[in-house]
Amino acid sequence: MIKSLSRAHGVESRFCAPPSKSYTHRAMIIAALANGMSFLHNPLIAEDTDLTRYALESLGVKIHADPALIRIRGLDGHFTCGQEKTLDLKNSGTSLRLLTSLALLCDQPIILTGSSRMQERPVGPLTDALSSLGGTVEFLKKTGYPPLRVRGTLKGGTAKIDGTMSSQFISSVLIASPYAQQPVELEIPSLPVSGSYLDVTVKIMRAFGARVMMDDQHRSFSVSNRHHYQARSYDIEGDFSSASYFFAIAAICSGRVTVENLNPHSVQGDRQFLELLASMGCTVQEGSETMTVERTGELVGIECDMSSSPDTVQTLCMVAAVASTPTTIRGISHLKFKESDRIMGTAERLNHLGGDVHVDPDSITIHPLPLHGGTINPADDHRTAMSFAVLGLGIGEITIENAECVNKSFPGFWEALAGAGL
Repeated sequence: MIKSLSRAHGVESRFCAPPSKSYTHRAMIIAALANGMSFLHNPLIAEDTDLTRYALESLGVKIHADPALIRIRGLDGHFTCGQEKTLDLKNSGTSLRLLTSLALLCDQPIILTGSSRMQERPVGPLTDALSSLGGTVEFLKKTGYPPLRVRGTLKGGTAKIDGTMSSQFISSVLIASPYAQQPVELEIPSLPVSGSYLDVTVKIMRAFGARVMMDDQHRSFSVSNRHHYQARSYDIEGDFSSASYFFAIAAICSGRVTVENLNPHSVQGDRQFLELLASMGCTVQEGSETMTVERTGELVGIECDMSSSPDTVQTLCMVAAVASTPTTIRGISHLKFKESDRIMGTAERLNHLGGDVHVDPDSITIHPLPLHGGTINPADDHRTAMSFAVLGLGIGEITIENAECVNKSFPGFWEALAGAGL
């Protein structure tokens, strides 16, 4: 699929944020571990969350998914696989990482694999921790990378996890920990990236009845093995990551955009995007379940740290590309381990459109220049496709190849733009 974007100016639009991908993944897995029937309301139905669902079903979990409701009968932490299972998670890093720890709750070994890109994304810090907690990990190709075979028992105890590449390594162990044979204590030697996602993980764990303690810096966690998950009804909140593209339309094209289905008090780290837009010259207004961004004047560049909001870095780069002064974004070295190398990929594509972008190991600096149209190949990265689509609305004459890759996290993205006349 190919999508062409024409220039828009002075927009006045209203959108509805899709459900959160992060919340949906975690709630599905936790409900599958829980005792009884859970009801997940307003879930995200997308390629990534479907992969998590298929994997859970292959482990014996009964799941019925409708667009507005997922019903999951949990197995109280005991997966009876009968034989070795292979879970092909394709390009869903969240699915592979969060499910890896569940392998220690299965009566047979589990092989976890994925696409060629997935096999370039490291999991060593996670598997090191699982080895400390009772697991045995065999790497089937390259040490520290999928595909991997995981077997053993989640005995519990104390483990250290390096979270400087991904907080999902920590979330994976946390989610499985209520079913360990002993309480689990996690020590995080260095400040983890994307710490806000750990807040999401702990929030959902507690909502389903787990007893979790953590410090304010996400450097230590304690999980009781006496408080298992209990089935419940749970509402999935709207996704600030996906909403960022709509907010960026207001900033890039000038005008006013309101996004519904958002919790203004969410723990999602990508809420920071709104604060950054305000620093650049936009006006942000908060409603009970809406957020509105308006731009009427000039955009100015900023310096910021986005280590806790990685999924909106590319979106902010697009806004920075049309500002009046340079922008430097720091705390982003881990983005090279995403669906693509989002640091170099963003710089190369913006420079291809006439930009002046420089990359350091942990930062990206955008010097605004007049941009021209062009064709963008997103390299099968959904966030690259959506961020450059928004830029296309600002400068015009942008063509996005492989546009269907947005189905990974936001299947209705192109329809939402068309519905707003963009």
